[in-house]
Amino acid sequence: MQPRAKIVVASQHYPPDPSTTAAIMAEIACRLAAEHEVVVLSGSQGALPAAQTGPGKLRVVVIRNRMADKAALVRRGVSELLFATRTFFALVRELGRGDVVLTVTAPFMLPYAVAAAARLRGARSALIMHDLFPDVLVMAGLLKPGSLVTRTMRAANSLMFRALNAVITIGRDAERPLLSYPGMTRSKIRFIPNWATLEPAPRPLMPDNPFRKALSARFIVGLSGNLGFTHDPEIVFEAARLLENEADIHFLLSGWGIGFERLKQLQAAANLSNVSFVGRVEDAELEAFLASANLWIIPYRKDVAGVSVPSRFYNLLAVGRPVVLVSEPEAEAALTVVENGLGWVVTPGRADRLIEAIRAASRSDTSAIAERAVNVASRFDRTIAMNAYANLIDELLYNPELAE
Repeated sequence: MQPRAKIVVASQHYPPDPSTTAAIMAEIACRLAAEHEVVVLSGSQGALPAAQTGPGKLRVVVIRNRMADKAALVRRGVSELLFATRTFFALVRELGRGDVVLTVTAPFMLPYAVAAAARLRGARSALIMHDLFPDVLVMAGLLKPGSLVTRTMRAANSLMFRALNAVITIGRDAERPLLSYPGMTRSKIRFIPNWATLEPAPRPLMPDNPFRKALSARFIVGLSGNLGFTHDPEIVFEAARLLENEADIHFLLSGWGIGFERLKQLQAAANLSNVSFVGRVEDAELEAFLASANLWIIPYRKDVAGVSVPSRFYNLLAVGRPVVLVSEPEAEAALTVVENGLGWVVTPGRADRLIEAIRAASRSDTSAIAERAVNVASRFDRTIAMNAYANLIDELLYNPELAE
């Protein structure tokens, strides 16, 4: 009797890692484990949550991994290459014919290793595309569009997309750049957006909110989460600088990543009176923190469309807050904002337009936006997303045409 096929989830980020990617991959792995044998190849060491341990639960194999700081590009590149290589050999050991392996675009070399190992072992492979490389690196100014490295990565992508059986996009805007690759077909693409981790419900502005009560300003502009290479910290700081004399408006900033380090450097030099920093907010305090601001900013650099989608976006909607999105109008989050009347979309690099949006929000009754935001957030539901992932895995396991 042929052994039952299993699912292998390969991710550098997995609990106890506190990142958003780790939480997403754990949610998916646990949902799949309800119906299939699941093995997780994880780059994170430490104790797992109790919900993921015990009889009948998934099996986690820790891959040796040393993560360098994002600013240390060479060391980080070497670390990620070593992790992808170790994962490749682990997959060769774990995978059998007919198995399915699911991975994500972090680090960017991991999908190449996964696609190669799956093809070698006669398994099927699926990629969750959170970021499209090398486009992210070109957008951040780290690579030139026509450089040898960029052309080499695009050539590797063509081979990878040809080998993959499915690519999961979290934004509608990703389809166009994907289909520019000769190895990619529309039949391989599945659109499964991320979801709000907070319960969608209006949260009123409370004067005793622990993050708000220390601030005297009437209108709080918030910025939260990871600021990576695709984000623009300068536009936020420039807006704060130009609004410093408007005492009613205050900027409350919390997060991590290279962009936040840049914000701290700028504030250390300028010492703006209308800017406050909060340390990284833990999950238990996230709801209170997101409810503390009147308006939230998501600041991207230009050319974000099809490259990246902000996962934090859905929780901002879930608490009923308007957003100002700095991006092109065709980007996924911008489409959602405009289609549903959830805030403002600002041209990248235009601090003057960002200031206009902030002033407009401060003078507006945003109660109608709050109601619409909560309704939209309820459509980005964890259960809907988990069922979509489960259905895709079943297709890969049992549909020979999709597996070709």
